[in-house]
Amino acid sequence: MIRITLIGSGNVAQHLIKAFSKSEAVEIAQVFSRKKETLASLIDYDKIVNDFEDLKEADLYIIAVSDNAISEVSQQLPFNNQLVVHTSGAASIETLDGKNRKGVFYPLQTFSRNKEIDFSVIPICLEAENTFDFRVLETVAKSISNAVFPINSEQRKALHVAAVFVNNFTNHLYQIGQEICEENQVSFEILKPLIQETAEKIKTLDPIDAQTGPAKRNDSSTIKAHLNYLTNENQKNIYKILTQSIQHNGKKL
Repeated sequence: MIRITLIGSGNVAQHLIKAFSKSEAVEIAQVFSRKKETLASLIDYDKIVNDFEDLKEADLYIIAVSDNAISEVSQQLPFNNQLVVHTSGAASIETLDGKNRKGVFYPLQTFSRNKEIDFSVIPICLEAENTFDFRVLETVAKSISNAVFPINSEQRKALHVAAVFVNNFTNHLYQIGQEICEENQVSFEILKPLIQETAEKIKTLDPIDAQTGPAKRNDSSTIKAHLNYLTNENQKNIYKILTQSIQHNGKKL
C-alpha cells in the first residue's frame, strides 16, 4: 500500500482526501493544514499536522496549494530525496524545490468545496523525472480514476489554457446570461436544458460542427438587434468579440 501525505486544505486537497479515503491501494499517512479544524470532518484528527517538522516518512507527498505558494512550500519540507508532486495545471515541474524528486499529479477538473464529484471519471495528468516515480504516480492515480494520462509541463500548460476557455470563461458567460434573465424577471432555469444539450452535443460532435446561432448563420439583423438591446458595455463588448471570432471561425480577427 502506498503511503501518501497531502499538503494543503483547499478544494483540491479536500476532494483528494475523500477520493483517497475510498481507495484500497493507498493510505493517507498525514495531511498538513495550518488550521487543523478545516479538515477535522474529513480525516482522523491525529493525522492532521500544522508544523512541517511533524511530517513523517511517506511514499508520496502531494502539495495541493495555490500556484504562488508551491515553491515556498516545497522549500520548507524538512527532508530530501522524497517524491514530491504538485497538483497545478499551470505551474511547471521545475517550480518544485530540487532537493526532492519532482513530479506533477494534476486532476483536470473544477472543484467546489460542497459539490460532490465522481473522481473515477476525472482525467489525472502525470509527470515525473524518472520511470520509477512515474509508475508510483500512475498506481496512485489509477486507484481513484479511470482516466490517467502522461502529460509533460508544456502540454499541461496548453491543457490549462484550454480548460480556462471551456470552463472558467464559459461559466462567466452563464453568469452574464443569468444577470440578463434576472434583470428582466425571467427564470434562468429556462436556459438550463439548453446549457445541458450544448454540453451533451460535443460528446458526439466536434465543437466546430456543433456551433449554431446568429453569428454562425451570419444573421446580421439579429446580431444588430442584440447589440442595440444590450446597454451594459462589458456585455456588449463580449458579444462583439465572440460574434467576430465565430464568424472568422477562430482565425485572426
